[in-house]
Amino acid sequence: MIETLIDHFRCPAEFMPFETLDSADAEPGFFRLGNLTLFGRSSSRPTTESPACTLKDVAGEVRIVTAKCRLPFTPDEVTDNLRHERYVCSDHWGSASRGLRSFIRSSYYFIRPALPVSVRKHLQRVSLKGREETPFPSWPVDRTVDALFEQFMILAMQAKRVDCIPFIWFWPDGFSSSVLMTHDVETSAGVKFCSSLMDLDDSYGVRSSFQIVPRGRYEVPLKLLQEMRNRGFEINVHDWNHDGLLFSGHKVFLQRASKINEAARSFGARGFRSAVLYRNVDWYKVLDFEYDMSLPNVGHLDPQPGGCCTLMPYFIGSMLEIPVTTTQDYTLFHVQGDYSLNHWKHQIDLILEGHGMATFIVHPDYVVEKRARATYAALLEHLAEVGTRRNVWLTLPGELNDWWRKRSRMRLVRKNGCWEIEGAGRERARVAYASLKGQRVAYRLETATL
Repeated sequence: MIETLIDHFRCPAEFMPFETLDSADAEPGFFRLGNLTLFGRSSSRPTTESPACTLKDVAGEVRIVTAKCRLPFTPDEVTDNLRHERYVCSDHWGSASRGLRSFIRSSYYFIRPALPVSVRKHLQRVSLKGREETPFPSWPVDRTVDALFEQFMILAMQAKRVDCIPFIWFWPDGFSSSVLMTHDVETSAGVKFCSSLMDLDDSYGVRSSFQIVPRGRYEVPLKLLQEMRNRGFEINVHDWNHDGLLFSGHKVFLQRASKINEAARSFGARGFRSAVLYRNVDWYKVLDFEYDMSLPNVGHLDPQPGGCCTLMPYFIGSMLEIPVTTTQDYTLFHVQGDYSLNHWKHQIDLILEGHGMATFIVHPDYVVEKRARATYAALLEHLAEVGTRRNVWLTLPGELNDWWRKRSRMRLVRKNGCWEIEGAGRERARVAYASLKGQRVAYRLETATL
């Protein structure tokens, strides 16, 4: 009922005093909790089919009675509906619209190899025009899930009549947030530029992961893969052949998934990302990876709409999802026509304010060009500076995966009047406290204020 909240904060269950009213026979739809747009079943009814409609606010239905907080919806259900993009299946997007998009996608990828970037970007601008105006998820960063968890913390403090609630801090060694740089290698031109891109990353002290297409796009150079390993970079699998059809049907997916798993073993890869961020989380269980990086935080400018509405990692079954939380370089340069850092800086500021995870996709294929490369170098310089000034963890997906898994097995226990962390890796973990500051949650580490 409240497992997602406990897993997110790693806080003692005794501080989670939630009960839910029966909503089993209600129809799922959109509703509000204060200023948060949610999707699921609500006992207070009615919900709506579109986030663009006037939504019922259920905040008035929340009751605190005898140290318990009663909610008109189930927190785990609502959280999973957002993080697993189940709200996209509502009538707001429509089955006919999804079928049309599938047809257009197949047709586009059939002719895509013959289309130069100059043509592709104009087609994409037309197809994505006005997407930023979509009311939900919010653009350019959506942290609905994270804000919902914070709202639950406020309600828990009110119900338990405590000033603060202890939990295990999100990031190791007291880092305030995290940043990950990833490179999807799409073409042979990108392959040729990988060594130079590693030099550029190295010059700013930023380590990155390279996602390699196993089949069909280029011959995978084993010497280059070894160079990546030797230099401390990470290798992950990028789709199967990058034709955009991996999730076009379950039979196709199953056939390719076994080959993708073989490629992972061949590469020594633990992580996966699909082409163009196409995805269906209900099929993930057959992929033999520790983590996935295919869900955008908000997908307004991606071919597949949606978004997981969180800036934090989370588990989908046994696989850790590491969302893409910033705009891709191709989209920024070629769809929006923006070669400045303004958009990325704005996203970074929003993410770091919420102590979240800034995850980037920069393709070696698209930063070969001088102007784009200069913008990327400026981004690296900015990330290095922000990392030092704001105590941000610049890390690799594999390292973040290792940390989040260890943290998920840690426990916070009270000994001799103090809270202590138990579990492997606890030497890097920090006890933190959530407290109420005005109408918002404020976080404090035992040795610092954030």
